[in-house]
Amino acid sequence: MSWVVLVLSGVLEAVWAAALSASQGLSRLRPSLLFLAALALSMGGLAYALRGIPIGTGYAVWVGIGAVGTALYGMAALGDPVSAGRVVCLVLIVAGVVGLKVLE
Repeated sequence: MSWVVLVLSGVLEAVWAAALSASQGLSRLRPSLLFLAALALSMGGLAYALRGIPIGTGYAVWVGIGAVGTALYGMAALGDPVSAGRVVCLVLIVAGVVGLKVLE
C-alpha cells in the first residue's frame, strides 16, 4: 500500500507544480486552490508512504515521478521544447525510479 500511495503522491506533485505555474504567482484563485490542495495531499501521502519505505528511496521516487510528470505536462500542454536529449534524460530518471523500487 505504501508504494501505491507514494506513486499517487508523486503524481500529485506534478499536479501542484502545474497548478503553481497556472496560478501566475498565486494571483489566480482556482489554480492557487488546486495548488494548495494537491500540495497538502502530496505531502501527506509522502509522509504516509515513508512509514513503510526508506526515506532515501521514497523521496527519490516521489521527486522523480513529480519531475517527469511535470516535464511531460510542460511538453504536452505548455509548449516546452521537446528534444531527443530531454526525452533521454527523462527516460533515465524513470529508469532510476524503477531501479530504486527493484532494489528496495
